Amino acid sequence: MTQTRREIIQAFVPSSPLVGHLGIELAEIELDRAVLRMPFRPQLATMGDVVHGGAIASLLDTASMAAAWSDDTVPEATAGGTVSMNVDYVSAARGVDLVATAVAVRRGRSLCFCEVTVADPDGAVVAKGLPVHRFG
Repeated sequence: MTQTRREIIQAFVPSSPLVGHLGIELAEIELDRAVLRMPFRPQLATMGDVVHGGAIASLLDTASMAAAWSDDTVPEATAGGTVSMNVDYVSAARGVDLVATAVAVRRGRSLCFCEVTVADPDGAVVAKGLPVHRFG
């Protein structure tokens, strides 16, 4: 394998069936940071125009995974997964696109600790999260 983690995640996001179903897009990626967008669609609502918490959690998880995989390491395998994820829902998102900004705050040999903020277009915080990802 000769691809870096960043190259792998850049290919993964647009090809993942769930990510595609949710409409999540990779907007920015750099070392230890990723920004992903999820445009609002009525199919993402839980009731009326309130974005479902599961869709928000999926955006948060995908953004943190992108930040965790944003370095230039060439991995031995593309395996890995979310070890844990804490999500605090701060306010409802009503009929708006969402932006998740994720930062890898600590990298170990096999674990990466991240912080994520999900906000609406005006910058109002919708959710905060602390995911941990494991590299295979």
